[in-house]
Parts: sequence; structure tokens; C-alpha cells
Amino acid sequence: MSLPQQDLNLEPAKEQILEECEEIWKNVEECQNKLTLQERENLPATDSKLSLLLHRAKSLTAEFNQWQRRTPEIITTNPDVLVELGKDQLQRLERDLEMVLSTVHAKDKKLKEDLLREQQWLAEQQQLIDCLDQTEKEMSNQVVQFSEERVFQELISKMLKIKAYKEEILNALGEFLEQHFPLPEDNGVKKRKTRSSGEQDVQLITLHEILESLIDKLINQPHDPYVTISKSFWSPYIELLLRYGIVLRHSEDPSRIRLENFHE
Repeated sequence: MSLPQQDLNLEPAKEQILEECEEIWKNVEECQNKLTLQERENLPATDSKLSLLLHRAKSLTAEFNQWQRRTPEIITTNPDVLVELGKDQLQRLERDLEMVLSTVHAKDKKLKEDLLREQQWLAEQQQLIDCLDQTEKEMSNQVVQFSEERVFQELISKMLKIKAYKEEILNALGEFLEQHFPLPEDNGVKKRKTRSSGEQDVQLITLHEILESLIDKLINQPHDPYVTISKSFWSPYIELLLRYGIVLRHSEDPSRIRLENFHE
């Protein structure tokens, strides 16, 4: 609340204060003139700066002691002037307090807005966490627990498919080889290798049978994949396979061959 304003005639009080201030100012000027008119000591030619500083120090010390002994005097004793001065001070203090209160209210409002915004953010985060928890529960309920028996059955099914595919490839390979790489014939009958008297004839085997024996040896005995060339192997087939890099001879025993590692 602001203090009530009173219509007082302050002109006499102002004139009285001005008169007192002028009188004090005159006293100050007189003191200054007296200090100026004081006779200066004749300083020696040598070390004049130090002597001047000592003189100034003495003067300031004397002035300081004088001010220490003085007591503050009231400028005026007029009650009307003192009342108005008190009112003016109270009004200034009131304005300062109103500014402080306004600043505090503004800060309090901003803090409330920040608190509300943080509470909304916290509520949104909590809602997001609840939604994620619910999603996790739903997904965990949908997970299918595969049993060992089911996995075993799937492996068996895959193996059967692989075996069927292998048989299909081997049959296709056999048909291709039988069509394009037949055994030598004499009057429509497959030739047999004739041996000297007392020895039996040897039946030649097809290129498909040679390759199949090499494949089985490589798969079943990968540590020793070599096959010994027997009398039933037709030599042109062996030369054909060696020429095109399909089979390799043993480094120490040329009568043994193996299938090239095309799968590596």
C-alpha cells in the first residue's frame, strides 16, 4: 500500500534547508581559504619530494583526527521537514519492495510453468513405459517353444530332401553321361577287354560308375579319397578326366586317382 499524500506547504522548510546548506558551504570555503593561505615551509633543495610527502601525511593525519572527534549534526530540526523526508524514504522503500515482490511473483510463475511441463513429460514417459511393458508381455506370450522332437523331425525332413535332390542329380548325370559318353560297342554289344589265354574277360564300367565311385570315396572317406584304377576302368575315360582337371593322380602312386575338391 502507498502512504497517504498530504498537501503540506514545504516552501518554508525548503528555504530553511537551503539556508543551512549555504551556511555550511561558506564554512567549508573559509577552511579551504585558510589552508591555502598558510605559509609553506621552505623545503631544502635536496630530498624535496620526500619532505613534501611527509608534510601531506601530517596534514591528512590531523584532519583525520579532527573528523574522528566530531559527531554528526542534524541538518535541520524542523518536524515538518523530518516528516516529509521520512515519508519520501518510506515511499522509496515501498517502491523497491514492490519491484522485489513483482520479481518474486514472476519467478514463482515461471517455476510453476516449468513444474507443470516436467510433470507432463513424466506422465508421457510413464505412459510410454507402460505401453512397452504391455508389448513385451504380448510378444512373450506369442513366442513358440520348439521342442527337441520337432527340431529333430525338421532335420530328418531336410536330410530326406537333400538325399532326394542328390538322387535326382545323380540320375540326371547318369543319363547325360550315358547319352554322350557311352562305352565302346562292337556290333551293338559292349566290348570286353580280352586277356591272354587262361584269364577271364573284364567288363568295362561306364563313366557314370567311375564318377560315382569317386564321389562316394570323397564323401565317405575324405581323409583318403583316392580310388585305385582297376582293369574295368576304360583308359580313354581316365585320360579325359585327367585332361580336363576333373580328377587328380596321387603324387606317389599314379595308379590311384581322386576327384578334384570342387566344393572347397
